[in-house]
Amino acid sequence: MVQNTAVPRRRGRPRAYDPDVALQRALETFWKGGYSGTSLDDLATATGMNRPSLYAGFGDKRAIYLKALEHYWQRNLTAMRNTLSPERPLREAVQRVFEGALAIYFSGDGRPRGCFAFGTATTELVADPLIRAAFNRGTSSLDECWETRFRIARETGELAADADPETLAGLASAVLSRLAMRARAGTPRAELAEFARKAVGTLCGKP
Repeated sequence: MVQNTAVPRRRGRPRAYDPDVALQRALETFWKGGYSGTSLDDLATATGMNRPSLYAGFGDKRAIYLKALEHYWQRNLTAMRNTLSPERPLREAVQRVFEGALAIYFSGDGRPRGCFAFGTATTELVADPLIRAAFNRGTSSLDECWETRFRIARETGELAADADPETLAGLASAVLSRLAMRARAGTPRAELAEFARKAVGTLCGKP
C-alpha cells in the first residue's frame, strides 16, 4: 500500500489574507456597481476570496457592505478633522476639504463616481434600517466636524460673533452633497470647483 504523502489542500481564506486590503477591494466593487448591483461572486472575484472565506472574514453581503461603509466614513472623517485643524486658517481649511472631496469624487477608472456613501447607501435607506443607521451616524459625524471648526472660528474672531456654527455646518455638508451628486451626474470638475470656491466665501465671509 502506497502512503499518500500529498499535502492536503487548505480550505477557507488563504494565508496571505489581508482584511484591510480585502475590505478596500470590496468597497471599490460596491462603489462601482452599487449595493444591489453587486453580488457575492463579484466580491469574491475582487477580493480573491471564495464565498466561505468571505463569510468567515466578514459575514454576508450586507455585513461586508456595512464594514466597507464604516471604513469609508472613518477614513474620510479622520482626514477631514486633520484638514480642519484650527492651526490652519478657516478659509484655507474649508477650501481644502472641498478640494479633497472633489479629488475623491473624480477618482476611479477615468470616470466620476461621486461619494461612496451617498452613491451607494441612499438607495437602500428606506428598506434597510442597518444601512440607514450607519449612514446617519456618518452624516452626523460629518456635521459635527464642521460645527466644531466653525465654533472655534467664531470664538477666535475668524467668523462674526453672531455666526451660527450649527447652520454653517449644515450648509457646508450640503455643499459636499451637491458636489458628490453633480460629479456622479457628469458636471465638469472645473464647474464644481468654481462652485466650491464661491461656497467658501459664503461660509467664511469675504476675505
